[in-house]
Amino acid sequence: MRVNYGFLPLYAAFFAAPCLAQTAPVTQPMTTAQAVAVLDAPAPTSVLRAGTEVPLLLREELTTKEKKLRVGQRVQMEVGSNVSVSGIVVIPAGTPAIGEITEVRNKGMWGKSGYIGARVLSLRLGERHVRLTGTFDDKGVTGTGGVIAAVALIPVAGFFTTGTSAMIPLGAAVKGFLDEDVSFRTASAPVPPVDSPAVGGQPTPSR
Repeated sequence: MRVNYGFLPLYAAFFAAPCLAQTAPVTQPMTTAQAVAVLDAPAPTSVLRAGTEVPLLLREELTTKEKKLRVGQRVQMEVGSNVSVSGIVVIPAGTPAIGEITEVRNKGMWGKSGYIGARVLSLRLGERHVRLTGTFDDKGVTGTGGVIAAVALIPVAGFFTTGTSAMIPLGAAVKGFLDEDVSFRTASAPVPPVDSPAVGGQPTPSR
């Protein structure tokens, strides 16, 4: 029997094809990762409205007695009591505030009295300066009666009659008002740890 060796290359190619198909690596399609935005709900805020009264106290005495006051001079103040919204303290008592001298008149001859005029500027709430409005003043007593009597008796004596100096004492109450809205969020205060009782009713000290 004669064997036709001419078909051997065909047989080899036929049986080798499945083996190559099984060992060939499978290539997966390339994918590109994309960032996905996660939207957070805005935190609820409350507002302390402009025009809200802010009680203030002077932290220094103002007087024309020594003739040292000047227009533009800053006045140290503080918030006298808490300013709250729905039971939440927004501006605590003791918050520092600033005022400014707007007018000064020293007492003088012919019964002229002293006068101090000032305005409220702002308060410092944390790192923020909040604008305020409001004015306050004081006027000394005019020596008019003394001037008239002095002029009637001795005309020259009226020239030397003076009124009294103006004076606003330390701790004097001043009304200020917010000149802008103050937005705020309510933060939950941390709850202090509570010592759990031990066996026998004696509390276990915290470490």
